[in-house]
This record gives sequence, structure tokens and C-alpha cells, in this order.
Amino acid sequence: MTAIAGTKLPLRRIGRGKVRDIYEVDEACLLLVATDRVSAFDVVMHEPIPHKGAVLTQISGWWFSQLSELVNHHMITADTETIIAAIPALEAYRADIAGRAMLCHRAEVFPIECVIRGYITGSAWKEYAARGTLAGEALPAGLRESDRLEPSIFSPATKAVTGHDENITVRRMAQIVGDDVAAELERLTRAVYGRGQEVAEKRGILIADTKFEFGRDASGQILLIDEVLTPDSSRFWPADGYQPGRSQPSFDKQPLRDYLDGERKAGRWDGEEPPPPLPADVVRATSERYLDAYARLTGRALDLPESA
Repeated sequence: MTAIAGTKLPLRRIGRGKVRDIYEVDEACLLLVATDRVSAFDVVMHEPIPHKGAVLTQISGWWFSQLSELVNHHMITADTETIIAAIPALEAYRADIAGRAMLCHRAEVFPIECVIRGYITGSAWKEYAARGTLAGEALPAGLRESDRLEPSIFSPATKAVTGHDENITVRRMAQIVGDDVAAELERLTRAVYGRGQEVAEKRGILIADTKFEFGRDASGQILLIDEVLTPDSSRFWPADGYQPGRSQPSFDKQPLRDYLDGERKAGRWDGEEPPPPLPADVVRATSERYLDAYARLTGRALDLPESA
């Protein structure tokens, strides 16, 4: 299995995130290439995860198509042949972009992670268990780990380029982006998450929580951008094994998180850069989780490039 940790295309690269390399196509369009880089606890690992970038791009493309009547989004196409036809210079780089590139409309990104939680888990559970709050605001007493939240809780966070995102209140979000934009981003977040839950549950998957990013295009229209309802931006749980009162198995990078948790508990990692090296079995198990999530959600196996 060939994994791609980074790309160097004949376009101007204008950004490099934890996972994506971002290239300028022209004044109106960008090319987003999801590499196989993987992060956990906001730290990027040294070892890439085979096929991960293709899974993220193709799941996002599948969701954008499902959500088109519900929300405006930035995707033009995630089809490799269509992208190469539009940008012929990429033909020589087919192996680097196959399945993992998305041609998108440009947008000015709002500096907010729109997090929504349908179940209490992860950092939200840790804060609640310690203080009975989320982002400093009180939640109902008596919740158990992994309990379903009715209604789902919208809990925005600041977007950190490096380091850790920080949970903030909706009031703080409104101070950053304005009252009207904050209200619209929450409305869109709830609408997209609700549809995602409905679709995924029919396929035996609970989307415990997720985060969205939004931006504004040149005309002022708000767009759903980046990735959507992927194993990187969400927690996918198997519905048939759901049992509140404990942590849940998941179809994401849980093997990676479990390994890193063990390294922290053993005192071999402090949770910051640099990360510990990943054993081959952890890399393989994580790759298999991503491929499984794609197949379960879309109902078909990922069409892997021949070069993989």
C-alpha cells in the first residue's frame, strides 16, 4: 500500500493543513488534496495512513451530493478525470491526486469550528464528568458517558492552525462572527447534522458528534466547506453495539487514539509534538477502519487507484 504524506503539484500551493494541501487554480477555484497524513489530539503523526485521503475526499463528495438541496457547498467535483480535464497539467500527477483531490469554489473561511454533539463523549464528556459543564455552561445532571443528547448540543470552537482548538460559548462565537452569521451557522449545522444522522442510522451508524466549517464566497453566500461527516471530522459508532454508560467502539481512527492513550498513560508521550512512532499494526488497523467506514456508509467499497 502506497501512502502519500504530501504533494507537490504544478499549481501555487497556498496552504497546508493537518491533512490537506491547498492549491490555487484561479481567482474563483481551489484544489484541495487530502493526503494520508493523520492527526490525533491535534498532533500530526509522522506515519501516513494508506488510503485515508481518498476515503476523506470520496466520503465528503458523497455527502455534498446528498446535501445539495439542504445547504450550499464549495464542491465543484471530486472526480479525478473531470479535474484533469479541467487542469491538463495534472495528468502527470495522476497517481498523486487520484481519488483524493476536490475542485472547489473559493470562500473566505469563518474562524469557527461548528461542532455539534448528539451524544456526550470525548472532550465534552471529560469536562462534564469533572465539572458538569460544557464550555463552562451547565448541562443537565445525571448524564452517563455516551448518552444521547436531546436536543443535540451546538458547541462551537475556535479554529487553531496549530495546537489545540478551544471550546467556546455561542455568545463568544457571536462576538467573533456577528449575531446574524452565528445564528445562520448554527441553523445550517443543525440541519446538516440532522440529515446526516438520518442517513447514517439507516446504514447502522450513529454519528456521535461532528464538526463543520463554513465560509463566504465572493457573492456573500455562505458555503459548507472543507470536509463533511467523515471519520476525521466525526465519531462513527456501530448502532447495533451502542450501550450508554461507557465508551463506544468506532469506525474512525480509534486504533490510533487507543495506542496514543496507552503511550500517555505509560509516560512515554506528553500529548504534544513530537508524537511517538506508530507500529505497523496500528497503521494497518487505522487504514482498515477508514475503508470500512466508507463501505458501510456508501454501500460500496472504495475504488482504490491501481498505484495503491
